[in-house]
Amino acid sequence: MRLNEIPRPVGKQSKRVKRVGRGNSSGWGQTAGRGHKGQKARAGSGGKIGFEGGQMPLSRRLPKRGFTNIFRIDYAIVNLDQLAKLASGTEVTLKSLREQGIVKKGKEGLKVLGRGELSGALTVKAAAFSESARKKIEAAGGKAEVVRG
Repeated sequence: MRLNEIPRPVGKQSKRVKRVGRGNSSGWGQTAGRGHKGQKARAGSGGKIGFEGGQMPLSRRLPKRGFTNIFRIDYAIVNLDQLAKLASGTEVTLKSLREQGIVKKGKEGLKVLGRGELSGALTVKAAAFSESARKKIEAAGGKAEVVRG
């Protein structure tokens, strides 16, 4: 058996890392694969995101429209058909819906919409209700309370 016939160990299946700039005999010496001169041959030539070689970047050429309201409240939307699956007499809040996996994380308030019907009485505490949802909750014998967050 010779050294070149020895197989790699099982955990070491990847090839050796190419070490550039370690002398001409390595095959990656002198310019180290960067070619001769030019912007990309220099150190620190990563370039900025969106830089187009001095041409006006696309992000600046396109027109800007509208604005983002930083005070916007991102409501978690829940319909009555989702609440109908809950047991009668339970108190429904944003926190309880998060724990049951009905509402995802990252929402600031709960808004209840009126799609579907309720069979049992629920106490629903939410930041906002649609008019039809409020009527259907109260018609089923429940309460619709407006709370912050």
